[in-house]
Amino acid sequence: MHIPVTLKLAVKSNDIGFNMIDRETKSRVQYQKTCVDCDGRIVRQEDIVKGYQYEKGQYVFFEDSDFEKLKTKKDKTISIEKFVALAEIDPIFFEKAYYVVPDKPAQRAFALLLTAMGKEKKAGIARTVIGTKENLVCLHVAGKAMILNTMHFDDEVADAPTISGEAPNEQELRLAKTIIGNMTGKFNPKDYTDEYRAKVIAAINSKIKGKNIIPMKEGKPVKVVNLMDALRKTLEAV
Repeated sequence: MHIPVTLKLAVKSNDIGFNMIDRETKSRVQYQKTCVDCDGRIVRQEDIVKGYQYEKGQYVFFEDSDFEKLKTKKDKTISIEKFVALAEIDPIFFEKAYYVVPDKPAQRAFALLLTAMGKEKKAGIARTVIGTKENLVCLHVAGKAMILNTMHFDDEVADAPTISGEAPNEQELRLAKTIIGNMTGKFNPKDYTDEYRAKVIAAINSKIKGKNIIPMKEGKPVKVVNLMDALRKTLEAV
């Protein structure tokens, strides 16, 4: 089944942009591209090429067109190699998220694949080249949308650190399970907002009005040494 699609970024950045300013002149700091043997000459963007150093000081050079020549039709498509249960994939492998949008002539075929994958609760594993890098990707259904997540390859994920320590006893485990049970609920992303970002925006507005930033007051955390006391105190708080 061949379905022409386009990808649209599913996540936007809400970062607050700050410029680098010289403290004395109050003017913006600019970064200019030069090179080791340029004697201070500014290098234009159109004069920059990618170079791979195969020996010290020796490079082979690549234009964007060279990378395009390496791509086959298969590299420019998303070919599903197998279907797996989405729950089997460790979230640590997920990278960027895109919405998959079908071209008009393929909407019916796309709807069929979307519905079937959703009902079977399956994700499609595929490979495709984005830019100059081959990506392992996961296609899965979220509501009425198809999501494509680029993924890390296995050799890109570091081994988890080994955690040593005394195993919890049955009483500690029962109490911990009780705490988890009492704190369990449904995840609603609308319940969570970037509170620190709101503080930064408020601070920016205060600075614009010529006001100083007042340090936030917060109580000192209670230091608890005994694990059972910590669990009991947590249960009481819950």
